[in-house]
Amino acid sequence: MPISRSVIDDRLLIARLVGERVRLPRDALFTTSLWYYRACRAAVAGGSGQLSGPFARLATEEQAIAIAAMLSLPDDVALPDPRLLVPEMVAMHQRHAQLNLMNLEAAAAARLLDARVLLSPRAAEGVLPHVLRAEGLAWKVVKIG
Repeated sequence: MPISRSVIDDRLLIARLVGERVRLPRDALFTTSLWYYRACRAAVAGGSGQLSGPFARLATEEQAIAIAAMLSLPDDVALPDPRLLVPEMVAMHQRHAQLNLMNLEAAAAARLLDARVLLSPRAAEGVLPHVLRAEGLAWKVVKIG
């Protein structure tokens, strides 16, 4: 039986690393470079937004541990190989020129990895699910909390 793969968005990655209740499958987990960047930026920049808020709610010591974990991306969350991903992104752009770079990378990663995309509820409200559906790619909303 082949290994199942899932690409998780930035908010789910944060939830996993700060210890929020989130049910992720036992799949091989991936994220994208841009989602990883946004999660790291939120961890370091602080604030109370959707991405930075979970870090702000932690005690000082726990926050430092969570930020360090984010900046070193745990070994069980992989990134797609850019040498393979970029050509897939170009092909995806030819079919969906309306996508911004972040969504383009996510859709291309799902195609490249033959993976489903796991989205936080807010991310599922955007354009990405429509493109994933049009591409015949699996996706699912994962609740946090």
